[in-house]
Amino acid sequence: MPTTIHVAHSPDSDDAFMFYALAEGKIDTGDLRYVHELQDIESLNQRALRAELEVTAVSIHAYAHLADRYALLPHGASMGDRYGPRLVARAPAQRADVRGKRIAVPGPLTSAYLALQLYEPRFTAVQTPFDQIEDAVLRGEVDMGLLIHEGQLTFGDQGLHLVVDLGEWWFGETGLPLPLGGNVVRKDLGPELTQRISQHLRASIAYGLDHRAHALDHAMRYARGLARERADTFVGMYVNDWTLDYGERGRKAVREFIHRGVQAGLIQKPVEVEFVD
Repeated sequence: MPTTIHVAHSPDSDDAFMFYALAEGKIDTGDLRYVHELQDIESLNQRALRAELEVTAVSIHAYAHLADRYALLPHGASMGDRYGPRLVARAPAQRADVRGKRIAVPGPLTSAYLALQLYEPRFTAVQTPFDQIEDAVLRGEVDMGLLIHEGQLTFGDQGLHLVVDLGEWWFGETGLPLPLGGNVVRKDLGPELTQRISQHLRASIAYGLDHRAHALDHAMRYARGLARERADTFVGMYVNDWTLDYGERGRKAVREFIHRGVQAGLIQKPVEVEFVD
């Protein structure tokens, strides 16, 4: 009797690319049967708080609130290496202009929101579905918007102006990539099952990178109108060598990001970051 493992991730081109081989049966998973669930990242963060899913993508910010129940898999990271969530406005603006503004953000547990709070803590957050943020800025419902996913590449098409790229800012502060998302596994599954899941997910990422054209064909179903060339650029931003393994520098980035959140009082207590070996 096969064991069913629910794997949840965002309906985005980068996550679709990452899980292509697993979703399409390109790798042998033996008696493990994977069922894929697709939801936006903030919904997955909230579900992980309730420990509903065996394996899920989460924001690194959310992981800080989940570390008692979930461990980070060593692969599946979305790292912003001198790029990341982008704060945009209708008119040119600088850092000093951010203070006190109404800003559309994609969810309270997203890494983008934590990074923005570290950059400038004094603003009014307007929780907004990530794919509605550009329009909210354009309509003047908010002063600025914090963009994740494909919006990082498309905001200029709408005539919006970049205020700050938080990945570039973070690198200037720390010399590290900005850890945005990762895959976590529930600790109660036990070490043997966890290791098998970890091997399958890494194999899926490696297969996609080795069969890029086919994986990108699959990912285009979730590209939300991006042309193939731009979708390929976006996938390359967030599925790369960092995704196969955080490495020491990536692990340091996760710990530093969470530590700074604790120092700033944005995460309530210190977190023991645990990676699956």
